[in-house]
Amino acid sequence: MKASTNRMLTRIKSMYVFIRKNGTVTTQDLVEEFGITPRTIQRDLNVLAYNELIQSPSRGLWTTTAKKVKLTS
Repeated sequence: MKASTNRMLTRIKSMYVFIRKNGTVTTQDLVEEFGITPRTIQRDLNVLAYNELIQSPSRGLWTTTAKKVKLTS
């Protein structure tokens, strides 16, 4: 796996864990927590939403879904 792909997957997993731990978060919360651009955050959120791991109850807010996920290292 390419290093850039591995970094992206690690970041997406970290974002999912952060959202799960904090309940509902804003896009800005994620920007501040991970120190990356809002556009990159949005791309990562789109991956999580496409896989039905998160949902947006209203614009700019994100929460995890009830979909079961096995988190491994």
